Amino acid sequence: MLCVLALLGATAAASYAQDQARVTLDSNETLFDVLTAINACGYDQGLRESPAVRQEVRREVAGAVAASPATQEVHTRLCQFYRDHRQDGAGRELAQYVSLALSLGDPPKFITNVPEADLPPDASYVLGFAPLLREFYRAAELHEVWLRHEAQYDAEIARYHDSVSRVLMATDMYLKLPLSSYEGRRFAVYLEPMGAPGQVNARNYGADYFIVVSPEAGALPLDAIRHTYLHFVLDPLAMTRARTFQRLAPLLGLVQAAPLEKNYKKDVSLLVTESLIRAVEARMIPGGRAAEAQREQATERDMREGFILTDYFFDALKQFEKEPTGIKDAYGDLLYAIDVGRIRKSAERVEFAKEATPDPLSVRQRQADPLDDAEKALVLGNLSEAQRLAQQWLAAHPEDQGHALFILARAAALSGDVKSAQNYFEETLQKADQPRYKAWSHIYLGRLLDLQEQREAAVQQYRAALEAGDPAPETRAAAERGLKHPYEPPKKKD
Repeated sequence: MLCVLALLGATAAASYAQDQARVTLDSNETLFDVLTAINACGYDQGLRESPAVRQEVRREVAGAVAASPATQEVHTRLCQFYRDHRQDGAGRELAQYVSLALSLGDPPKFITNVPEADLPPDASYVLGFAPLLREFYRAAELHEVWLRHEAQYDAEIARYHDSVSRVLMATDMYLKLPLSSYEGRRFAVYLEPMGAPGQVNARNYGADYFIVVSPEAGALPLDAIRHTYLHFVLDPLAMTRARTFQRLAPLLGLVQAAPLEKNYKKDVSLLVTESLIRAVEARMIPGGRAAEAQREQATERDMREGFILTDYFFDALKQFEKEPTGIKDAYGDLLYAIDVGRIRKSAERVEFAKEATPDPLSVRQRQADPLDDAEKALVLGNLSEAQRLAQQWLAAHPEDQGHALFILARAAALSGDVKSAQNYFEETLQKADQPRYKAWSHIYLGRLLDLQEQREAAVQQYRAALEAGDPAPETRAAAERGLKHPYEPPKKKD
């Protein structure tokens, strides 16, 4: 049997690390276009404190509008929509356009990358901005504006790359995570100075996590980036623990008076995960023993905000730090050891605060995606559950099958069913609209063909992957590597 498990499986995570970095710090032209457009219509928050590139872009776009009556006409309609959809609070106003940008494909088409029914509510509210943006993009020549300033974006990314990498590497080391990434998942940090300095917009769309940030006083919000990354790492671990969370459900009654978002009061897995994340953050406060009081103060604050398991996880992590076991293997034991009665007694002594610290990845900003559970089940090796959920989607959504077929293809490969994997990847190519699914289907087909010593056919697949239109650097790197050398499964390490 071919080494298909090595091609896609969790045991071959080191191989996939070569194909997709755990995190990318990058720019995004669609995000630039959307935020540049609202800047052209009066979005001025934090303008004085923004990097120089924001003022430069605004001046160039204003000049393009002034120079052409046709552009002025498009600009007028675009800005009327913007004014009609203003929100109370500049943060909310920006947030809805960030959600929209992350839900749109590349220019110049700006087509939604998910069915409209699955769009986040705030993105749906401003969806009518997209066709106007298409017109304004052409009339104001936004692509040329982007090209003139792309080097400045690259310089900013280079400036902050090391600090972001250090934070995430420290998190990986604390949690004792392997130097690898999750199959089919992304964590992307987008730097976008066209937004107000210091604004943070984090999103979880399906299996992918995004955080959009703008520098403030020469720094990025590293705590918010780490917090979102902890969600990326820890959220999937809760997927296979349904029985455990049923046992913990009575804890929800203890937080109904806490200043938490209502979803934390209805879903115990969200409450537990956020409590664990805050305990990790507290334990990672630097300073050695001298900072112990500061760590305990952070834990007390989180308990008062309603995250009533933070104190338990804070103490449990002290033992975790002493042992070689990583968080993925220790997670089940951490949940199993939760004493509901003891947590209840601890929580009853807490006087809840009036307000809670905002979570960068608010549960309200998570897009409902029925295939999210299938992706997470696949990541955790629960192939039968991933297949069941993907088949369920196919039956209910005959008009949108690409993502589900891509899941079924990888599940078949993981189970060693080479023929079914090839068939599903080929069907994905026929029915998927998303360039990412197409590109990676070509890559995986190329690898399968390499393993069958059909090198000429494999090379054709890698070339097709490069032409599929996925701009992600990890996709191009994987395809180019396939063109240079036949795929070889990684050797297992002890």
